[in-house]
Amino acid sequence: MEDRVSQALLEWYDSHARTLPWRARPGEAPPDAYRVWLSEVMLQQTTTAHAAPYFARFTERWATVGALAAAPEEAVMAEWAGLGYYSRARNLVACARVVAERGAFPDTEPELRKLPGVGAYTAAAIAAIAFGRRAVVVDANVERVVARLYAIEEPLPGARKAIREAADAITPTERAGDFAQAMMDLGATICTARNPKCLLCPLSALCEARAQGRQAELPLKTVKKAKPQREGTAFWIERNGQVWLVRRPAKGMLGGMRALPDDGWNARADGSGDAPIRGAWRAGGVVRHSFTHFDLELGLAIYAGDRWEDLEGGEWWPVAEIEAAGLPTLFAKAAKLATT
Repeated sequence: MEDRVSQALLEWYDSHARTLPWRARPGEAPPDAYRVWLSEVMLQQTTTAHAAPYFARFTERWATVGALAAAPEEAVMAEWAGLGYYSRARNLVACARVVAERGAFPDTEPELRKLPGVGAYTAAAIAAIAFGRRAVVVDANVERVVARLYAIEEPLPGARKAIREAADAITPTERAGDFAQAMMDLGATICTARNPKCLLCPLSALCEARAQGRQAELPLKTVKKAKPQREGTAFWIERNGQVWLVRRPAKGMLGGMRALPDDGWNARADGSGDAPIRGAWRAGGVVRHSFTHFDLELGLAIYAGDRWEDLEGGEWWPVAEIEAAGLPTLFAKAAKLATT
C-alpha cells in the first residue's frame, strides 16, 4: 500500500500543486532554504492566505538570510505586526544571525533543529523541501490525511505517535519534498476538515476511513477546555496629533512590540484598571481578541487631561502614521477605535 500511496499522490501533485510564492513547481530546482524556512515560520498558526503578503514584503525588504540577519530587531518586529505569536519574530532574527554567521543553513534535520525557533516539523520541512532529504513532515493537514487513510481511531493529540509512524511508512526516498508538499496540499484542498472531497481524492481507493464511511469523523479530537475570559484596559493618550506608545517587555506576551499603555492584564489575571497618569478619562469602546490560551475584552480609555509631564518610559508617535508603528493586532484594533 505504501508505494501505491506515494505514487498516486505524486502523480496528483504534478498536475494539481498549488502555486505559492515560496514554492518551486514540480520538476523545478528546489527553492532556497531561506525562503522555505521563512515561509514555514510564518505559516505556524497562520493561514496561507494571511501569510503570503507578509512573505512578499519580507523577501522584498530582506532578500537573503544575511540581509535579515543585519536588520534591526525592531524593524523585523514592526514588519511582523499582525501575524501574531511574536516570539516567532524574535526567533526569526536570532536564527537568521546564527545562519549568517555559519554561512548557510545546515542541510540535515539534527543540525537544523539546533537553530533558534526551529522545531521538529520545521526542520523536517526544510530538510525535505530545500535539500531533498527524506524527512517525515507532519503538520495538521498531514495528520488529518494520515488519520483517515489508516482509520486511526485514537483521539488527537494522543494519536500523533501512530500518525507519525504511518506517515513515515508512506514517505518515499525520492521526491521527499514534493511528497511533503503534496500531503499538505491534499489536506488543504481535498481532504479538508469539513466536507472532504473524496470523489476528487487520488487516495480514495486506498482510504480506510472512506471504506468505513467515517472520513468526516476522523481524526477524533479530545474535547478542549473552555478558554478563560480576561478583562483589561488600554489607554489612548493623545497630544498635538501624537499618541503615547510604550515598548512591551522583551520577554512575555507581545514582547518587544510597541503598544498602547495598559493596566497589566495577562493570561492569568485581569488588569488592575490603574491608569498610567492622573486626570480625566472617557470610555472609548471595547476591543475583543482571542489568544491561544485565553480571550480578552479590552476596554479603551481616552485621556481628557493635561498631565503629560507625568508620562515616562515611552515615546510620542504621530497619529497619522500609526500604521507604521507596527502595533500588534490587538492594539491596532484599539487604535482604530480611537481614531474613527
